[in-house]
Amino acid sequence: MAFSLNLYPVTYIARYNPDTSNWDEEWLESDKVTYDELMAMSEADRKAVLDKRNQMGIPTVSYTSQYAYGCFEGMKGFPTKDGGVAIFRPEENAKRFNNSMKGMYCPPFPVEQFVKASVEFVRRNAELGYVPKYNPDWEKTDYADADSIYMRPFMNSEGAIGVGCSKQPYVIICATTVSAYFKKGLDGAVITNRIRATPHGTGYIKCASNYVISAIAKKEAEDAGYVECVYLDAVKHKYFQEGSSCNIFFVLKNGTIVTPELGDTILPGITRKSVIALAREKGYKVEERPVSVKEVQKKAVECFVTGTAAGISPMSSITDLKGKKTVFGPGFGPVAKELQHELKGRQYGSIPDPNNWNTVVVKGN
Repeated sequence: MAFSLNLYPVTYIARYNPDTSNWDEEWLESDKVTYDELMAMSEADRKAVLDKRNQMGIPTVSYTSQYAYGCFEGMKGFPTKDGGVAIFRPEENAKRFNNSMKGMYCPPFPVEQFVKASVEFVRRNAELGYVPKYNPDWEKTDYADADSIYMRPFMNSEGAIGVGCSKQPYVIICATTVSAYFKKGLDGAVITNRIRATPHGTGYIKCASNYVISAIAKKEAEDAGYVECVYLDAVKHKYFQEGSSCNIFFVLKNGTIVTPELGDTILPGITRKSVIALAREKGYKVEERPVSVKEVQKKAVECFVTGTAAGISPMSSITDLKGKKTVFGPGFGPVAKELQHELKGRQYGSIPDPNNWNTVVVKGN
């Protein structure tokens, strides 16, 4: 499984001060134990260190804990082939996080401060040896199971018990090392009859409440033997929206790549945006528009999903609400494979990064 609670020792915390309209920053350094020292400890001592890291002094009763009033980001840092470390497009996460907080009517976290804090966060944890080292063997599978730094910036409200909007939010950044996202042994996607987001709702922002329905729908899909669930639109129930935590793409028989257009029910994914740019650089025609189940069943030859955690992940099939299964084939199709090679190669520094998407934290050789 990709995620664990073996969090890195340095945590970033900021809190909005309404008296000065500033975000007061601090760094929680729960210990100075290096990664090698942690691994050499007894299981009991290691647990004590990890438990200490999870105590950040956030209010127990808050708008966030009571009503899922919060937002977050998923972003990644990568060990690069030259021995360095870089964060992938942090300014895009910063802008989306800022927009999410605006959408929730709480003081937004400044974009520049987000990027600066993210870089310093990775740098400090890298100094303690918690950043994974580059492994040349990852190149053999286009980094399908490669390690990376999963960063989780998130907003938490001040202490509160009634329903309301935050006036003094916290922003925290934590991280852990991750690898492949989807569970092994499961296969294909299934359309769920649950609705992720409705028009005029919060589907376009990365708020915590959106992920309650995602967790339920994905659990149902996994229990039925599928690796992922896919949502349809809330109004006509005929057009694709996205997966449980990822955007979705299809390759048609004529070579066109199609993906649902953005609106207030679909999250504007950073990986989605990057894949569209890469595909167009490669000469593919990319259309952002409504994509119906019937069109996919008749015309699609590849399906893949994109996200920070998922990267680019192929879906071997999609089963609709009536049980009809559309098969695309096992593993990566040729288009998804080409895009995976290009995206991961740039992120891990094995091929050039002409768009300067990587923000270098630790310089390589």
